[in-house]
Amino acid sequence: MALAAAALRRYLLLLAQEHLEFRLPEITSLLSLCGGQFSGEQEIRVNSPFWILNIPSEEMARGLMKRTVCAKSVFELWGHGRSAGELYASLKNYPTDKMLPYLQSDSTYKIHIHTFNKTLTQAQKIKKIDALEFLPFKGKVNLKNPEHIFWILEDYGTNPNDVPEEPIHLYFGRWIADGQRELIESYSVKKRHFIGNTSMDACLSFIMANHARVKPNDVVYDPFVGTGGLLISSAHFGAYVCGTDIDYNTIHGLGKASRKNQKWRGPDENIRANLRQYGLEKYYLDALVADSSRPIWRKGMLFDAIITDPPYGIREAPRRMGSQKETVKSVERSTENHFFVSSSYHLSDIFFDLLKFAAEHLVMEGRLVYWLPIYRPEYTEEIIPRHPCLKLISNCEQMLSSHTSRRLITMEKVKEFKDQEENSYMLDGQYMPYRGHNSFREKYFSGVTKRIAKEEKDNQK
Repeated sequence: MALAAAALRRYLLLLAQEHLEFRLPEITSLLSLCGGQFSGEQEIRVNSPFWILNIPSEEMARGLMKRTVCAKSVFELWGHGRSAGELYASLKNYPTDKMLPYLQSDSTYKIHIHTFNKTLTQAQKIKKIDALEFLPFKGKVNLKNPEHIFWILEDYGTNPNDVPEEPIHLYFGRWIADGQRELIESYSVKKRHFIGNTSMDACLSFIMANHARVKPNDVVYDPFVGTGGLLISSAHFGAYVCGTDIDYNTIHGLGKASRKNQKWRGPDENIRANLRQYGLEKYYLDALVADSSRPIWRKGMLFDAIITDPPYGIREAPRRMGSQKETVKSVERSTENHFFVSSSYHLSDIFFDLLKFAAEHLVMEGRLVYWLPIYRPEYTEEIIPRHPCLKLISNCEQMLSSHTSRRLITMEKVKEFKDQEENSYMLDGQYMPYRGHNSFREKYFSGVTKRIAKEEKDNQK
């Protein structure tokens, strides 16, 4: 009975209005990580910054907020409605015994007002606070350091060009905890010691770690590790991290710098230094110079999560090791006289190898999270790469241009890998859109060329 009563408690999430498609998979993944379950009966308006969730306990709500970068705050919801009258009626029906612990005469409190898509005057705010005098507050107001904080939240819709006079939804609740939005600034790539041309945005990096349900003592692997941006977010959550990359200079922090006005990388610009910068060096296992398409790991389940951003051929070329018989033009020289022969690596082959590797080396229920580049006019869900051992969990789009995007794919291992399954899906037609050398690159730059030509034509008018 106690569990059933706890389940009746509803919580209000205040979400950030960015990366809208990524929010629900992140919240769902984190709830499952905390031992909860997302219900299809939740009151979710996908584009709204306000979501009402049924969460079994306040402890679980706090656990959710210790991880999320998509949500700003969570509140124990006491009442809500589509008008002030509905809100007040809802508050009067909220059980008094659930209110009283936070309204005692020896406690302090304050009431904060948050409006979305509208700004109120101070006089309007005071009027709305005074209208709540029917609530049995007995404590003293303390604006600087209150024991309990209550919020009135008003939603004026998402259209800044058509703001209604009155809010379309109103909420009142007790503040529980804030999310981890400050991580976006504190881990900003702009402040990072070692970066590359494709270093992942900090917010997206943390979203990927959350989609992967990374937890303390996990082992997380990135097969296209680059400058290690995706390792940092996982290490922040207490996972041990490692990676591989075919580029000797990047792994060892040598060669030309990616920062403006800096010609060469410094003596301590490397992945380890990045983790050291954030006090996370103890979670760094290693990064190896290796070709992700070739086997270097022992057989078996090694990793709790694989999180990666494969090269698309735009700013970084997709490459794998070639043979000495291949054309001399493909021979590259790296710092300290290290040579390797690279050959083209088709996008279809990248994803085939990645899914096969994940199927073989992830632990059961371990997750693969990766970016898939898409030419939007040709996109259908059928082209998302599949593997019989992996279940598709979520598929979120981030726009790159009017005709291209990349989709964040999250998959979970649900079946043990067997050698006979190795090539069971090679002939599937879903791989055809990626056949051919650099097809995405050609389509990407074809669209860019057309856009530039159109802009030049428009400017001549």
